[in-house]
Amino acid sequence: MNKNQLIIFIKNPVLGKVKTRLAKYIGDRSALQIYLSLLKHTFKITKELEDVVKVVYYSDVVEEDDMWISTSFGKSLQEGNDLGMRMKNAFQTAFNEGAERVVIIGSDCFELTQNYIEHAFNILNSNQAVIGPAVDGGYYLLGMNRMYSSVFQDVEWSTHNVFVSTFVKLKEEDIQFKLLPVLYDVDRVEDVPELLQYNVILKA
Repeated sequence: MNKNQLIIFIKNPVLGKVKTRLAKYIGDRSALQIYLSLLKHTFKITKELEDVVKVVYYSDVVEEDDMWISTSFGKSLQEGNDLGMRMKNAFQTAFNEGAERVVIIGSDCFELTQNYIEHAFNILNSNQAVIGPAVDGGYYLLGMNRMYSSVFQDVEWSTHNVFVSTFVKLKEEDIQFKLLPVLYDVDRVEDVPELLQYNVILKA
């Protein structure tokens, strides 16, 4: 049985429902285009992962006919009142299914690569957790080799304090962890990595 599980949290790509902070500056359609590009990037860097069970967790409804082909990706629905509870439930499900190393990513990071994800799983062979901090104060990746529920509790989600709060919790509980490099999540105008591409979208 495969002992590695990758959880991929995505939002259903619906006009006006994704990248809302970006949409304030570039409009709903351009924000949706950016999010679709992010989804394609996330698919590209995960589809070739070997020895990993991959499960896509949708925000609102499970899509049967999309890029996440069922032969390579499991599909499920996020459950919980806030992001922390939804992630906690997904991790718990993975561990209940027999996974020994569980990594979660979102679909907001253009700089994330297959190598970073593979490295995260390798880190979990000798550490209890791994975290990839984002420039905006959140994190783009979190991994654990057992359930540490506290990292999902009492966190101000979608703020610049998410990484710091999680870092402190890991330290307080004496959880051995490693950090990945700081990368950009694309949530705000200043997070868009391809400035030329962004300028073109802005003029559209």
